[in-house]
Amino acid sequence: MVVLGIIVGLFIMLLACTGLLRWNELRYRKKGLPPGTMGWPLFGETTEFLKQGPSFMKAKRLRYGNLFKSHILGCPTVICMDPEVNRYILLSEGKGFVPGYPQSMLDILGKSNIAAVHGPTHKAMRGAMLGLVSPAMIRGQLLPKIDEFMREHVSNWHGKIIDIQHKTKEMALLSALKQIAGIDAGPLSDSLKAELFKLVLGTLSLPFNFPGTNYHQGFEARKKLVGMLKEIIEERRASNCPKNDMLDSLLTNDEISKAKLTDEQIIDLIIALIYSGYETVSTTSMMAVKYLLDHPNVLEELRREHLEIRKQKTTDCRVGWDDYKSMRFTRAVIFETLRMATVVNGVLRKTTQDVEINGYVIPKDWRIYVYTREINYDPYLYHEPQAFNPWRWLDKNLESHHHFMLFGGGGRLCPGKELGTVEIALFLHHFITQYRFVSSLCLCMYVCYQVTNLHVVTIKFVLISFLFVVSLFHRWEEVGKNEIMKFPRVEAPHGLHIKVWEN
Repeated sequence: MVVLGIIVGLFIMLLACTGLLRWNELRYRKKGLPPGTMGWPLFGETTEFLKQGPSFMKAKRLRYGNLFKSHILGCPTVICMDPEVNRYILLSEGKGFVPGYPQSMLDILGKSNIAAVHGPTHKAMRGAMLGLVSPAMIRGQLLPKIDEFMREHVSNWHGKIIDIQHKTKEMALLSALKQIAGIDAGPLSDSLKAELFKLVLGTLSLPFNFPGTNYHQGFEARKKLVGMLKEIIEERRASNCPKNDMLDSLLTNDEISKAKLTDEQIIDLIIALIYSGYETVSTTSMMAVKYLLDHPNVLEELRREHLEIRKQKTTDCRVGWDDYKSMRFTRAVIFETLRMATVVNGVLRKTTQDVEINGYVIPKDWRIYVYTREINYDPYLYHEPQAFNPWRWLDKNLESHHHFMLFGGGGRLCPGKELGTVEIALFLHHFITQYRFVSSLCLCMYVCYQVTNLHVVTIKFVLISFLFVVSLFHRWEEVGKNEIMKFPRVEAPHGLHIKVWEN
C-alpha cells in the first residue's frame, strides 16, 4: 500500500507539472509570436539558461531558428541571434525599443542609472559621462593618473604566487575610485570595495528580496554605498581644495557637464561608471594574461612593442598619449581577448509598443535579448574564429565592420570604450615590462633542440644550458590547474594563480 501510495503521488505530481507547463505555454500563445517554449510559471527557463548558457541558445536556434521566444530572468523574452536584426534593434531606440535590463539590475544600480533611462534624461546623463571620458580628458587628466596607479599596482609581485583574477578586480576598482573621486587605497576604499563586490553579485541574481540572497545583499550594499557617496559629495562641496577629478567636473555646472545633474543622478552615474568598468576591465585584463600564457608567440610580439616604447625613454619612464597611440598590437590583443572570452554576451531591450520583426509581432512590454555572442565566432566575419589571433585586428576594416558589436551599438555604444582600453593597455605595459615569461614547454623545446643538434652532449651541459635559459628569461608561471568559466559571466571560480619574476 505504501508503494502504491508513492506511485500515485508521483503520478499526480507529474500530471500537475505537465499541467503547469501546458498552462504557461497557452498563457503566452498569441498570434504572431515567434516559436519557442516558455518553461515554468514565474521561473520560466531561467535555470536552464543560466546553467547551459551557449548550449541552451544553440539548441533553441537549431529547433526554432534565429528568432525565438522564451521566459528568462523573470520576463517573457524574444531572443534574437540574427546579426542584421540585432543591428537594427540597437540602432532603433525611440522606435519602439528602450533598455530592458533585469529588475535586479535596475533596482540595485538606481532609477537614474544610464542603462535604465531614455529620452532627454539619457541624453543628459550620456552627455555628462562622455564629457568625463572624452579623448581630451583621457589625454590631459586621466592617462597620467592611470599610468602612475598601474606602475605602483604591479610593483611588488616579484617572486610571489598571485591570483591574477583578484589582482585585476582590485586594480579595476581602485583605479576607478582614484579617477572618479581621488580615493587612494585605504580604509575608505576598503569599505567601498566590500559593498561594491556585493552590489555586482546582486545585479546578476533573480530579484528575490529575502535575507541571504545575493539580491538582498546587493540591495543593502547599494544603500550603504549611497550613504558613503553622499558624505563624499558633501565633504567635497565644503572643501575649497579642488582635486581635478571626475567628481569635481560633475559638481560644476560647466561646459563639460553641459547640464547640472541632481545629487541622485550624480550618485547613480558614479555607481554606473564603477560597475561598468569594473566587470569589463578586470575580466578582460585577467583573460588577456591567460591567453598570453597559452600563446607565447603573441606574448613575445607584445613584449617587443612595449620594450620598444621603453627604449625611447630616458629618465622619464611615464607613458604618454603618443606612447599609448603607438600600442597597435596591444589594442589588437585587447580586442581579440574581448572577442574570444565574450565578456559581454548581449544586451536587453524592452518594447514600448507592439513591434514587428521579420514577420513576427513582439507584444508591448516584452524583452528582446540581442544575443551577440555567436557573432564573435562567425567564420564569415572572423577567419578561424576559434583561434586566438590578435593580428587579425591590425586590419582596421574589421573594427569598423557594421557587425562589430564588442562595445554595443547605436546610441548605447559604450561611452567608456577608450578609457577601458587605456586602462588595460597600461596594465599590460607595466606587467609585461616588469616581469618576464617563458613557458615550461618553451624550455623543454630548447633543451630538446640542444640534445638533438649536438653530436656529443653531456647531461651536465644540458642542465647548465637549461639553467642559463631560466636565468635569462625571468618568467610568469601558471600555478596549478586553473578553471575558467565563461557563462553567465567570465570568471575563474578558484582564482587564476601565477608566479612572476622581475625582468
